[in-house]
Amino acid sequence: FDSLPPARYKETMNTILVWMQQSENKLSMPQVTIAEYEIMEQRLREFKALQSSLQEQQKGLNYLSTTVEDLSRRAPAEVSQSYRSEVEVVLGRWKKLSAQLAEHCQKLEERMTKLQRFQNDIKTLKKWMAEVDVFLKEEWPALGDSEALEKQLEQC
Repeated sequence: FDSLPPARYKETMNTILVWMQQSENKLSMPQVTIAEYEIMEQRLREFKALQSSLQEQQKGLNYLSTTVEDLSRRAPAEVSQSYRSEVEVVLGRWKKLSAQLAEHCQKLEERMTKLQRFQNDIKTLKKWMAEVDVFLKEEWPALGDSEALEKQLEQC
């Protein structure tokens, strides 16, 4: 019985595996191009919530690692190696998931910044176009009015 992990180990392992599978599914959903800032904000909040959840699950992962270390001191080599391998696979998936999540957040934040800049540029351009439209609809000065013609040339 010394070579078997406590029941909490299996429960924690199952909890983490289920959580990782759900998180991997969320991250593997195809990324669609979004042009609405509010939707991007919502997706970023979801990713941030997933990151918080990742931090909460870290305690369980630490427990698994320490339990396997304790177990490896008491159990026969082949048994402890089996548990060590199991935890290494989980740690590998964990690191990959963590990196993917950070990358998704970073890319989304960059895209949100670009979209915000683009929307601001559009507002500026529309304002300029409205001013040009007003200018183009103004009456042209009479041919003999050189002062008015000079002023309009300057505006152009």
